Amino acid sequence: MYDYGLSVLEQYGLEADAARRGRGALICETKQGPKIIREFKGSGEKLKQLYRLQLHIKESGGLPLDCVMKNQQEELISLDRDGIAYVVRDWFEGRECDTKSRRDILECVKVMARLHNVMCLPPVNKYRKESLSEECSRHNREIRKTGVYIRKKKNRNEFERKLQECLADFLWQGEKMVKDLEHSGYAQLYEKEGERGSVCHGDCNQHNFLMTEKGPVLVNYEKWNYDCQTGDLFQFMRKILEKHNWNVSLGQDMILAYHQEKTLTAQEVENLRLRLSYPWKFWKLVNHYAGSSKPWISVRNLEKLDVLIKQRCSWAEFIKKCFSDSFFRRFGI
Repeated sequence: MYDYGLSVLEQYGLEADAARRGRGALICETKQGPKIIREFKGSGEKLKQLYRLQLHIKESGGLPLDCVMKNQQEELISLDRDGIAYVVRDWFEGRECDTKSRRDILECVKVMARLHNVMCLPPVNKYRKESLSEECSRHNREIRKTGVYIRKKKNRNEFERKLQECLADFLWQGEKMVKDLEHSGYAQLYEKEGERGSVCHGDCNQHNFLMTEKGPVLVNYEKWNYDCQTGDLFQFMRKILEKHNWNVSLGQDMILAYHQEKTLTAQEVENLRLRLSYPWKFWKLVNHYAGSSKPWISVRNLEKLDVLIKQRCSWAEFIKKCFSDSFFRRFGI
């Protein structure tokens, strides 16, 4: 019988009093506290680096983490009876961050900043994320290529017609962002953060913040990488602000909450502004369309495109007002 990795607990000297499926894994109650067992399909070497990072964070800041555990043979990966690889981590009882709660959101941002203060490791180039300029230039090429493909189509569906109507505007915004990035001092920031060994979580969204009795805990570090840490803040802000129609007040509060825990430089603020000014969600829709083999487009994707088009004005207004000189002068950023 498939046990979802439950049998590997004995390799850690642990016994489950209760177990349940959740988050694509098995969450177990043990006398040593809650643990989570997840099938492992990644790089063993990168997992060792993650273990070092989590040890460093614990020693430096004492913040709670879903630490990867070593088994009784001092290994991070354990095989079950069928030879399937699993990893066991500490876990926490809590709910996901409520995206409607300003208090939840700001508390999560503060925890992210505290983590960033101590999230660094000796640099390893193969785990370094590609530069933002390279990434966005590649996305622009993909958007442009899809535009050419749609223009050549004789019979376009509703999604394709709407996509073609707004594609030039979104592409212009993407290309402008790349040009602005080249003159923003980003290259120096990227190199400086690389030399420091700055590490990003890599997947900062509401699902990976658990609200516990002791406060928010950021979990699931599988996508960690070396990069400018504004990448994590940007990622969380974009996910939240899209749900709040790009509310300027909330955006500024998130930046200030972070700044209170980890000082933002003017260069980092400009980098955050530029990241938020790229049409990421539009590119994602285009990329999904280009990679789909289905001849039809789901109603859900059409709805997403409609929301994007409707939010264009509020998004542009947000970038203008949130990053006004007067606001940042008030707080010495």
